[in-house]
Amino acid sequence: MLELSEIYRAADVLKAVARHTELIETKKINPLAHIYIKPENLQYTGSFKLRGAYYKISQLSDSEKSRGVIACSAGNHAQGVALGATHNGIKSLICLPAGAPISKVEATKGYGAEVCLVPGVYDDAYQRALELRDEHGYTFVHPFDDPKVIAGQGTIGLEILEDMPDVEAVIVPIGGGGLISGVAFTIKSLRPDVKVYGVQAQGAPSMAQSLHDGHITRLFNVSTIADGIAVKEPGVNTFEMCRKYVDDVVTVSEDEIAAAILNLIEQQKLVAEGAGAVSVAAAMFNKVPIEGKKVVCVVSGGNIDVSILNRVITRGLTKSGRNCSFTIMLYDKPGQLSAVCNVIARLGGNIISVNHERTNAGTHITGCTIRVTLETRNTQHIATILSGLKEAGYEVID
Repeated sequence: MLELSEIYRAADVLKAVARHTELIETKKINPLAHIYIKPENLQYTGSFKLRGAYYKISQLSDSEKSRGVIACSAGNHAQGVALGATHNGIKSLICLPAGAPISKVEATKGYGAEVCLVPGVYDDAYQRALELRDEHGYTFVHPFDDPKVIAGQGTIGLEILEDMPDVEAVIVPIGGGGLISGVAFTIKSLRPDVKVYGVQAQGAPSMAQSLHDGHITRLFNVSTIADGIAVKEPGVNTFEMCRKYVDDVVTVSEDEIAAAILNLIEQQKLVAEGAGAVSVAAAMFNKVPIEGKKVVCVVSGGNIDVSILNRVITRGLTKSGRNCSFTIMLYDKPGQLSAVCNVIARLGGNIISVNHERTNAGTHITGCTIRVTLETRNTQHIATILSGLKEAGYEVID
């Protein structure tokens, strides 16, 4: 049973290794609320996971330390365990999903751990870690379903209340549930009036589904750009703590996650991974009732692979109306393309690319299609351009 004294003890231990990440005020996430960011993406190792992993390792017995530690992770817990183990002179072996971002794999090795890549997702890496634990006698450091790990994550709740005593709501990402369990337990123990909301990706809603069903539910498959929270099944401890202390759990789409990442880059100059940005996505798209309230969004990590970031930015631009693509039917005669471009230019659109197609089976024999990609200001600007094209007599297909 977790007690508040354990959270304070963890905070004392972590003073030597973890940053107290200061809240950042932002006015451009949701103008209807007073939003602040808790930037755990600026934490050592790039995520909050250092807190729980380090505290857990610090509390191991000499016998447990001597056997070495093993962990499974989507990438961030791996780095926390690797750093914590190396700092304490302990051997560490980390099982990672084979599809984990290269940046997370290499960072884990850089902190001193041996890495075992496992085909599949987090849950497959978890099973392999348990097998290796049983074979070699390693001490297992669970990424979320462990009271010591939860206590370490709970120190974020202490920092939020210390920095903003009058906070009214806190929005927290959920994968397996360790982070929100610690944060919600701490905040509700000290300020039971504060609302605590959890957020998952629509493609990996294991905790949301479990709470809806009233029991732990294992998902058949998960798929999301938020790889750090792509968990098929929540923990036993975290499920019970979420049921007791969390006010609601909502989900956000891939496009909403991408838009949140883009907002953090452009407006806050912060790089967040998909898992870290879901809290901001929930605030941006009004997934939880926060109008007029002082709200803290926990941005849990920033370890996003650069190659993925490029694709995410493109999705984010599309979701926020910053670019768009559509097809126009034309008569195949001189001057048609120029006329279309003139309409778009007059309305302020910036053409990125044009694809001209004469042989499309769906066009008239004397016609053609052009696929146009534009840079635009917002969704209203897109609507203005489409309306202008239609008023000029052009048939816009999509």
